[in-house]
Amino acid sequence: MPELIQFLLRHGYIVLFGIVFIEQAGAPIPSVPVLLAAGALAAGGALSFSKIILLAVAASLIGDLIWYELGRRRGKEVLRFICRLSLEPDSCIRGTEDFFARHGGRALLVAKFIPGLNTAAPPMAGLLGINLIRFLIFDIAGAALWACAFCLVGFFFSEQIEDAALVIARLGSWAVVFALGALAIFLVRKFMQRRRFMRDLRVARIAPEELARKLAYGENVVIVDLRHDLEFKTDGEILPGAIHMTPEEVEQRHEEIPRDRDIVLYCT
Repeated sequence: MPELIQFLLRHGYIVLFGIVFIEQAGAPIPSVPVLLAAGALAAGGALSFSKIILLAVAASLIGDLIWYELGRRRGKEVLRFICRLSLEPDSCIRGTEDFFARHGGRALLVAKFIPGLNTAAPPMAGLLGINLIRFLIFDIAGAALWACAFCLVGFFFSEQIEDAALVIARLGSWAVVFALGALAIFLVRKFMQRRRFMRDLRVARIAPEELARKLAYGENVVIVDLRHDLEFKTDGEILPGAIHMTPEEVEQRHEEIPRDRDIVLYCT
């Protein structure tokens, strides 16, 4: 029997609870394979399906409550920290803000299915001041949907999952080498893309101190605040004389931006 299944048989519910909690706390440890394996074991009667779901939801909720409270107390500082650890740090905050702007608290129902939004959603809910009861309702429902979805896949496809695990077990170290190689290629590609982006950004970048000097000396500079509406509302601060618009509004409102001066754009 595959090693993961054997491990779960020996340690069962404790392993499931621990891995789900660690992932929801922000560590890059995927819990989906464990949920699939737990569902497969439930199909054979080795584990209780209801206990699996309850433990997964409880572990997820504890981690999410920690991030919710940190987001409520520390706001953008926490969200920026989380997004700095993601594979898409330059779009993480904007993507989370866009998703919450469209769906509000209901975003928590599907957040766990979306990479990058999983950990960022609870602190964003705290930052936006979503009521604790409302947060708990949507977060528990979202965690239950997420846990049930993957456990049911494991439950109904238990034989196929075990066959796939046996194939991986036969490959032994080659499977690990292949997985690590694919991950390394993906990370290098992301790193190179970000490096090119930051190099291009540096060419047209102005330091905050330099902009402050220009404003202090009365230079005729146009400042366009491109922050998301959610961040703008929760922050409330704006640079003197800045024009606020979202990137999506630039095309419609571009005539508001004077063309006879230097233009400085800033966002999250």
